[in-house]
Amino acid sequence: MLNSIQSALTDSFARDLLDHPHYTRPREIDGMSVPEVLLGGNHKNIQSWRQEKSEERTREKRPDLWKKYRQSLVELETNNE
Repeated sequence: MLNSIQSALTDSFARDLLDHPHYTRPREIDGMSVPEVLLGGNHKNIQSWRQEKSEERTREKRPDLWKKYRQSLVELETNNE
């Protein structure tokens, strides 16, 4: 059960994109660090980073979903004209 419609709209499956990477504490482990943008507290920058990483992952790992996602963006743009 979802707490809000926003949860459904931003879910990776609803957007035809794979999910972005997730991080936890500590800030660094085995030489890998949490990206600085996630530590800065700027929610707009964090959302942009997450979107970018979701798109990268999908493009690299699921070309079929990437194609579907790109087609849906074109349809959205066409409908908004």
